Amino acid sequence: MSAALHRLANGVTVAVDPMPGAQSAAVGLYTSVGSRSEPEALGGLAHLVEHMVFKGAGSRDARGIAEAIEDVGGSLNAWTARDQTVFHARILGPDVPLALELIADLVRAPTLDDAELEREKQVILSELGEALDQPDDLIHDHLFEAMFARQPLARPVLGREPTIRAATVADCRTWLTREYRPERIVIAASGAVDPEAVVGLAERLFGDLAPGVTPLVEPARFSGGTRHDRRSFEQAHWAFALPGVAADAPAAPALSLFTHAVGGGMSSRLFQKLREERGLAYSVYAWGQGFAETGFFAVNCATDRANAGEAMALARDIVARAAEDLSQAELARARAQLEAGLLMSLETVQGRADQMARSIEVFGRIMTPEEMVAELREVDLAAARAAGAALHAGPVAIASIGSKLALAA
Repeated sequence: MSAALHRLANGVTVAVDPMPGAQSAAVGLYTSVGSRSEPEALGGLAHLVEHMVFKGAGSRDARGIAEAIEDVGGSLNAWTARDQTVFHARILGPDVPLALELIADLVRAPTLDDAELEREKQVILSELGEALDQPDDLIHDHLFEAMFARQPLARPVLGREPTIRAATVADCRTWLTREYRPERIVIAASGAVDPEAVVGLAERLFGDLAPGVTPLVEPARFSGGTRHDRRSFEQAHWAFALPGVAADAPAAPALSLFTHAVGGGMSSRLFQKLREERGLAYSVYAWGQGFAETGFFAVNCATDRANAGEAMALARDIVARAAEDLSQAELARARAQLEAGLLMSLETVQGRADQMARSIEVFGRIMTPEEMVAELREVDLAAARAAGAALHAGPVAIASIGSKLALAA
């Protein structure tokens, strides 16, 4: 990995990783702002703005944007999370300037038409309705509500119908101006890229963004609690979560290994016990996430309603026991899986661009593959068990759909 990091005078960070022999490239704008920065009355605004900028930007309308990138065989897309919004493109090497110019237009010169806004609201309301009909997706939003009750992190990224309908073009413009600050922006490019050319493009397209006061984000605290959805589906869906650690915490690699050993694959304890040995569930897994100031460990499961209580009780017992008797073999297997996944992802231009941006946002620098692997290899069995044991020092969050599990937290 030959990545290099540059910072423009206004605070925009540029990360470039040329890959010898690559014909294609991945470029993206990664900004550390998402739905947790929204005012409560405008929940879903970050996601709405991400949609709206594609309706017209610079000198192009929506069709013009699509044709410009597809005329050269590329793709252009975006996504919004609770703490991040990303605009990314895949193109051939010679078309990197076009991709960056299109991305710059999206975030700096969107048309934001009133009529288009009303049409796009209908699209997002349809997306929201679809999400509400998919319990395996909806359970994640319910879990965030249980983990971070009455805090910005608890709100769904898509927003809710009243808040989506309330948004105006002025709100969209204010959002981009206030939140897309240069010190929050990372431009990442990998593959068939010329580092000097990419830095020069970034300077031309983003170098005049005026630095200013970056809005504060309300710190989050894992509060724990319950969120029960009584609607009936074919299966019951449940999830429970325990307080984890921040993304940059020293214990993060150990917790990642513990999580994977407990529920990260077909050989994991959760999969073997709940599915293979007891037949209680088709889908069960452990996962987690770290934010700037907090994090969590979670287990999700889909099961017959009659088995939901037994499945959750067994899963919670498995997690607790693993903190006491996780084996060296389980740790080694989890480490091998995480190392392989990491290194495989870095063989793709998109994987490299994403990894650079993520490490800059979390650690303020580009971490090499060797450093990332070393972090995992430094975790011994005692540290992995300790990370698991620490999970049980705080409150529990429980979310369920189609069962009464939320009443048993």
